[in-house]
Amino acid sequence: MVVMAKSFLSDIGIETRGEIFRNLPMAELVERAVKLGEGILASNGGLVVRTGKCSGRSPKAKFTVREPLTEESVWWAGPNQAFSPEAFDRVHEKVLAHFRERDIYVFDGFVIADPKLRMPVRIVCEKAWHALFSHTQFRRPLPYELEDFHPEFTVLNACDLLLDPKEDGTDSDVGVLISFSKKLVLIAGSQYAGETKKSVFTYLNYILPEKGVLPMHCSANIGESGDTALFFGLSGTGKTSLSADPERRLIGDDEHGWGDDGVFNFEGGCYAKLIRITPETEPQIYFALRFGSVLENLVVDEERNPLYFDASITENTRGTYPLEHIPNVELSGIGGHPKNIFFLAADAFAILPPIAKLTPAQASYQFISGYTAKVAGTERGVTEPQVTFSACFGLPFLPRHPGVYASMLAERVSKHNCSVWLVNTGWSGGPYRVGERMPIHLTRSLLKAALFGVLERAGFEPEPVFGLMVPKECPGVPTEILMPRNTWKDKDAYDSKARELVGLFHKNFEQYKDSVSKEVLSAGPIL
Repeated sequence: MVVMAKSFLSDIGIETRGEIFRNLPMAELVERAVKLGEGILASNGGLVVRTGKCSGRSPKAKFTVREPLTEESVWWAGPNQAFSPEAFDRVHEKVLAHFRERDIYVFDGFVIADPKLRMPVRIVCEKAWHALFSHTQFRRPLPYELEDFHPEFTVLNACDLLLDPKEDGTDSDVGVLISFSKKLVLIAGSQYAGETKKSVFTYLNYILPEKGVLPMHCSANIGESGDTALFFGLSGTGKTSLSADPERRLIGDDEHGWGDDGVFNFEGGCYAKLIRITPETEPQIYFALRFGSVLENLVVDEERNPLYFDASITENTRGTYPLEHIPNVELSGIGGHPKNIFFLAADAFAILPPIAKLTPAQASYQFISGYTAKVAGTERGVTEPQVTFSACFGLPFLPRHPGVYASMLAERVSKHNCSVWLVNTGWSGGPYRVGERMPIHLTRSLLKAALFGVLERAGFEPEPVFGLMVPKECPGVPTEILMPRNTWKDKDAYDSKARELVGLFHKNFEQYKDSVSKEVLSAGPIL
């Protein structure tokens, strides 16, 4: 047990009558969580916990302090809600008062695998299982690295503290408040551990462009020949599942940077959706869930066996595991410049083809659009797929204008001659409730064919809605599904739904038309 002096956190104003536990070993965190009633052990060894009313992120509760540093640099017209410095300070005082009566858990570690850019972060929380979450998600330090540790960024997670909207200026009793000048995030009222993870990501999205690094909401893996591939997409579109390929080494499952020397992971672990996984469909994730994992809102039976098909609590059941739980992982967390980039879209309209190759202009258009469907449970209140446009496939985490990230991506794609693909992991044969979700084994076959150049050799033909180049054939994939219209029984219904989707694309892109080139603007739907 590592118990720190009560003055350990005094430099950030934290004083407590309880104990301060710093970087406890995984086993001890599990023991304490079980002893304190925070969770139970499942038969696979994972710690099963409940997150209460917040079984997903609370985007309306996220605010950014508007101050001189951020006045011009933050994209206030986007998802960033302004919060006054005075209100932030008041909530900060509430958080500090909340911690005074509690035991405190501290995780000191790092983000960013590239040693030249590595950044120390500190997570302060009141739950042992939240400390375990950080232990699995971030990059764990060696003992000597804790001796003179000075965090670049700090998260204070007071999950049991409920805010007062009238008094605190928040939307509800939940608050996720970020001050870039103070390098500090305050989390209150939400047990959902993903808020900690995404707060750190948001901070990196703000500071890394100034360092010449493109932060990306994507997974990444690397082949035997050293070829790196990126998989962009929102939660539930397949980033984690498709990048966990037994024939390729996993670099990371969710957050990466692209710098002068190539791609690198931000994290030290994975945070996978668990709903309906099986050892046959997703073996790497299934067997990575063991002792040390956190299983959020997972239902278990009387013998503590996980019931992965049970969504009675939420569709957004989640599991964490350190990267080393994956057998074929790239432990360095570093890869070269990518050869292939995949944009994953869960198309609830069933209009996009299963895979299509993009021109550079189309790649920029689709990246800025970020079309997909919000999958049930990833945010509070989302109970079935909802059509959405999430710029750069990560809109909620973008402090800066999407054009900043899009121009950086376009420059790198051109410089390194990357192939960019749009992949529909959503519906085929009809929209949600009519058609069927694209089988993951077929998507894997299409990705494999793209990675090995098989699709290039097969040749392409344009589809009529977006003008995307669709492969003529692919081994192991029925040819008729490659053109979406072929899979619809009612062709008139397809045409009508396609026009509806095109209208949504055009409406969404209105906000970006003055900040892109004519070439990119003309790369949208052609129907």
